[in-house]
Amino acid sequence: MATVLPPKSKRQKLAETKRTREQQDIELVPESVPNVVVHLRASDTGDQLAGELHIPGNSTAQQLDLLVNKLLRTEDDRVPYTFSLLTNSVNPNSAVIDITNDLWTSVLKPGHKTTEDVLTLVYTPQAIFRVRAVSRCSSAISGHGDAILTAQFSPASSSRMATGSGDGTARVWDCDTETPMHTLKGHKSWVLCVSWSPDAKYIATGSMDNTIRLWDSKTGKALGDAMRGHTKWITGLSWEPYHLQRPDVYRFVSSSKDQTIRIWNATLRRVELTMSAHSAAVTCVKWGGIGFIYSASQDKTIKVWDAKDGKLLHSLNAHAHWVNHLALSTDFVLRTAYHEHTGKAPATEEGKVSKARERFEKAATLGGEIVERLVTASDDFTMYLWEPKKGTKPIARLLGHQKLVNHVSFSPDGRLIASASFDNHVKLWDGRDGKSALSSRYSIQVLR
Repeated sequence: MATVLPPKSKRQKLAETKRTREQQDIELVPESVPNVVVHLRASDTGDQLAGELHIPGNSTAQQLDLLVNKLLRTEDDRVPYTFSLLTNSVNPNSAVIDITNDLWTSVLKPGHKTTEDVLTLVYTPQAIFRVRAVSRCSSAISGHGDAILTAQFSPASSSRMATGSGDGTARVWDCDTETPMHTLKGHKSWVLCVSWSPDAKYIATGSMDNTIRLWDSKTGKALGDAMRGHTKWITGLSWEPYHLQRPDVYRFVSSSKDQTIRIWNATLRRVELTMSAHSAAVTCVKWGGIGFIYSASQDKTIKVWDAKDGKLLHSLNAHAHWVNHLALSTDFVLRTAYHEHTGKAPATEEGKVSKARERFEKAATLGGEIVERLVTASDDFTMYLWEPKKGTKPIARLLGHQKLVNHVSFSPDGRLIASASFDNHVKLWDGRDGKSALSSRYSIQVLR
């Protein structure tokens, strides 16, 4: 009996139509494109490489890659690069146009520039190690007696992870053996947030019982009693960046439903500063690498504070509803401090601070200056991209979600933004200008 194939789904038909259209739109790059004058500029330092260069106007991205490696004399240990056109050569933070195929297709044919113009091409190194794609669930580790509300990997290694649960406990897990290591008992209600210190020695937990507790990450033992000060539950925790810390002084900042933000001295176990300018619950807080503290609130604003004295520096106003979450372009290097994928760490305290500062400055340098960007997600279905160091006006408004946006995150290199929404979509955005890059739908129903 002959097998009858099922009819094609709507998604398959749309994919076939798109593939056919792309095949019909293929156009060969002309061979007689005049030479163009280009300036090659490093994305991090803003330094120009080799002065003016005359290259064919139909040069491909692969040929540009070979050219940069030759000029940098890294042909034997080649580094892959991506390229983009800087639309305003004077302003290194201006809009960019990615060179996806070649100069003709990406720049000259659309009319962004002509062969008479000087093209400023920015080259950015790509990762030189591969990341294995996630294809299946490798393990399911049981232990908590209620819903898991928060989780965070150790900054030192992905072999350790801490979780907080509705059962009133936090747990430290060994991800290599897929077994629980420690159960952190002490809170009297849900554990809403967990945060590792940058050196991975301590774990801070915030709870629905209005308290914060500190734990030794290696032994799982509580470090003293609960730290009290907030009058309602804790909504966020963020440790002071390692390169900003005073010697032997650990500090972190907390946010709460009680509309305040508090800076705590974990060494002395007391509140140093209380910041209260929000008029509704504070939903998220981050301690930035340039000495700013950023807080998001249900009063529709984002506040920027000076971490030294708690002074309010800016109030960012653009959202029309609650601000649910915020993320920094430097989040990854701030959280991991001096730790790298090699697993090697400096032997001295001075070396650790120097390494943490070096990693931060390398990740935050754009066009020769330190840039720390902020993205916020709101109940108004939108996100905004900010650079608070330069002013209160947003860089871009990110539109596309059809329901409230409840979480947002930068990629480790700060080049991409991922957002999650109650519209069942995860979207990717360009971290430089906020343009939409990709949208993916997941079919799991949202539980409220």
